[in-house]
Amino acid sequence: MSRSVIQAGWDDVPHITEEMIARMSKGMSPHTADARRKGIPSLGSGAIYPVPEEEVFIDPIRLPAHYYRAYGLDVGWNKTAAIWGAHDRDTDVLYCYSEHYRGQAEPSVHASGIKARGGWIPGIIDTAARGRSQTDGRNLWDLYEAEGLNLIGADKAVEAGLLEVYQRLSTGRLKIFKTLTSTASEYRIYRRDEKGRIVKQNDHLMDALRYLVMGIEHAILQPAKQYAAPAIVGDRTVGY
Repeated sequence: MSRSVIQAGWDDVPHITEEMIARMSKGMSPHTADARRKGIPSLGSGAIYPVPEEEVFIDPIRLPAHYYRAYGLDVGWNKTAAIWGAHDRDTDVLYCYSEHYRGQAEPSVHASGIKARGGWIPGIIDTAARGRSQTDGRNLWDLYEAEGLNLIGADKAVEAGLLEVYQRLSTGRLKIFKTLTSTASEYRIYRRDEKGRIVKQNDHLMDALRYLVMGIEHAILQPAKQYAAPAIVGDRTVGY
């Protein structure tokens, strides 16, 4: 029996106008909108966040104490990564101001670096990162909690998370300090292959960023008794 495939997209439908396409494309990432318009049965290849670096990475600024703080955490033996965010809830802008990026170290070593940024800040963690079982993930979670970290499970909806990060980037509601050099390096190469799959190489901070963005509602204010303590801003210790 012979079979054939007919590929059709929005451009092939006469009654769909440019105004309708613009409306339907709103909120979609570029590769998704392009695939829908052309009828391509693939997520497409290329940059996952096609937003120019100069629109995302900014010079460090002073972060007021009333900004809510949290960090995303991606754990693994080869590389453990964390990225800290300060959320201005008045403008809904999230500023990423510090990063931890280190491989082949025990949880106690990573926890020490994380707590140096403020032990009161909650972390959004993927307990099943890098293919571990849920049991192993829970054990690792316990190890980090035993080191004094306040951890919350990450939202694992990958495509929804990628879209949320992209929407923030494209609307100016996610800014990253230029001092986060490892984050910038991963941002430049974070991409999909020709089959539309995320290239899972050197993406630890990108995963941590997604966890942070998807869990930003868990960010908290610094306890009042700690307002006078120094803060890590752009990986430099400064006072409020």
